[in-house]
Amino acid sequence: MISTPVHFKTISLHSTGGMVQFLAFLSLCMFLVFPLSGNQTDERQKHTLNLMPMPENVAVNDGFYPLTEDFSVSLDNRGGRSSERISKAISRFLHRLSGRTGLFFKTHEIGAGIPTGGKSNQTGLTVSFQRTGEVKLGEEESYTLTIDNTGIRLEAVTDIGAMHGIETLLQLLDADPTGYGFPFVDIKDKPRFPWRGLMIDSCRHFFPVDAIKRNLDAMAAVKLNVFHWHLSENQGFRVECKSFPKLHLMGSDGLYYTQDQIRDVIAYAADRGIRVMPEFDIPGHSTAWFVGYPQYASAPGPYSIERLYGVFDPTFNPTTKATYTFFTKFFKEMAALFPDEYMHIGGDENNGVQWDSNPGIQAFKSKHNIKDNHNLQAYFNKKILAILTKYRKKMMGWDEIFQPELPTTIVIHSWRGKESLKEAAVKDYNSVLSNGYYIDLAQPTDFHYLNDPLSDDLGLNEEQKKRILGGEATMWAELISEETIDSRIWPRTAAIAERFWSPAGVKDVRDMYRRLDGISLQLEEHGLTHIKNRDMILRRLAKNSDIEPLKVLLNVFEPLEGYNRHSQATYTFFSPLTRFVDAAWPDAPKSREFGFDVETFMTQNPSRENGDRLLTQLNTWKENHEKLKRIIDSSPVLKEIETASEDLSKIAEIGIQAVENRLSGTKRGEEWLKECKDTLEKAKQPRGHGELTIISAIGRLLQNN
Repeated sequence: MISTPVHFKTISLHSTGGMVQFLAFLSLCMFLVFPLSGNQTDERQKHTLNLMPMPENVAVNDGFYPLTEDFSVSLDNRGGRSSERISKAISRFLHRLSGRTGLFFKTHEIGAGIPTGGKSNQTGLTVSFQRTGEVKLGEEESYTLTIDNTGIRLEAVTDIGAMHGIETLLQLLDADPTGYGFPFVDIKDKPRFPWRGLMIDSCRHFFPVDAIKRNLDAMAAVKLNVFHWHLSENQGFRVECKSFPKLHLMGSDGLYYTQDQIRDVIAYAADRGIRVMPEFDIPGHSTAWFVGYPQYASAPGPYSIERLYGVFDPTFNPTTKATYTFFTKFFKEMAALFPDEYMHIGGDENNGVQWDSNPGIQAFKSKHNIKDNHNLQAYFNKKILAILTKYRKKMMGWDEIFQPELPTTIVIHSWRGKESLKEAAVKDYNSVLSNGYYIDLAQPTDFHYLNDPLSDDLGLNEEQKKRILGGEATMWAELISEETIDSRIWPRTAAIAERFWSPAGVKDVRDMYRRLDGISLQLEEHGLTHIKNRDMILRRLAKNSDIEPLKVLLNVFEPLEGYNRHSQATYTFFSPLTRFVDAAWPDAPKSREFGFDVETFMTQNPSRENGDRLLTQLNTWKENHEKLKRIIDSSPVLKEIETASEDLSKIAEIGIQAVENRLSGTKRGEEWLKECKDTLEKAKQPRGHGELTIISAIGRLLQNN
């Protein structure tokens, strides 16, 4: 049995159609039971924990290991094993543990190790591993964690696996009336996929090193291990290039990373067991390259940095030797800067306009019997592959590089859908899935969570399944800024990380949301701003600290899904991302909670207790508009959400009447029901580039009225 996504937007990209179908679908969701996780763990025990990703095997035992100021960490370094990386990780662990508990630990240093007798004389955690791990694809990442009345023992093959165990231990921290401590557990854990990534686009908007680092910390906390860094685009070239300095001097608005900063980020990531893979998107998505070097384009310049978003014409000329001389020198420098064995070349969305209009390129195609632009790009890709191979790099690219002319050593990054993922696996190519993990599209967490790189419908054999390496969440940056990037990545990406790490059977949506709420708070200790910046944006909009009415509306208001927000205005590189919609959750929490409560009320006996819970919330929404209107009247930027606030009040009144009718057994006439449905339909309209998200749940309350 599987769990089904439960969210309460009016219309979504993954909805099935009309109100009747949706409500029937929603009713089914709420009867689903906790699924087995693919192991023998007692699910009832696991559902008392706040772990994410959920480990492969967890046994919860009776008992609680108390945390005191005498707590210390010993490293079992028999045989001379040591690791600077694990030393740093343990230091961070003790700092975070102290920060959560307020305890003054007597030491923040690693203990002297294990005496000859093989047992630690110290109180607390003993860490043991066999070797220092390499930050590379396929490295061993498993660990075991045991907590009982004798202490805490963490064992792993590599220090990277030990660091994963440390993150699990931090998530286990609990408290009772006597103080802090850890439950007795036996955990055996390893990842399901070796490639578990997050892509950040630093081109359409630029993010300083501090923002990158705090997201690397968060990635490590949920056991992601690939940072895919999108570094060239129409809107900017973001890396210092000493071979071709006009790339960053003319193509970046001065917003780029120096090579010292790049090295610093790579080292920072490696200390957390995370690979850094750069992406230089070619032959299209390349306007910023040509601002300084127009001679390599397929049409004459001059060029300027693109301020709009979309697919544009500028494309590298694949028919001249000068192009490949340029890339030979460029990739030599970048290969030395980025140590990861993979280099992403993008390769997507080349519209071919410049190629079609260039007589020289057309003559080249005719001379070499290249029948179309698809084959011309294959020619280009083969040339780039030879260059990357020369510098000992493996090539990765989006779906468009999946061409029979290229060897199976390349990796296909699927953004279009699972069909290409399946085809690649059948044809012996390795692949990574991002379709369904586009977190910039403001889709709810459960949609991403239930999207599996290895879903049963692929129909692959065991060997073919191994070629699907994992997946990546992709944070494209058209509609995010430094102020909002964390709230668009987190906490949803923690649920995606669970999909990449945990057994396939771990997919209980309601329990995922339960655990996600706790993990979201824990992520704040890494400096993430996904929670606190919302209030900051609202205070700025309201021009005072009285923002509670704004928060009431915000909790049931989401950005438009998919690319629909782009239809509301012409967004550019300079557009303000400081409005009400920019503070909104992609997954509004009150909408979700209200939807669950509605379903409980509708599928069980309509008790007064359940009804009162709904009525309390509905009355809050009904009365909020008058409070919010006073703020709106003094802040013109909020005028765009005034009708949304009005409609929230109106549909809340409908909900109140519907609940009271059900509690009293009253049946209202068809005319009343039609008026209610008309009001709900009007409330679906987008406002302020977002939409109300409780309309379907209110519609559910109208059933049987």
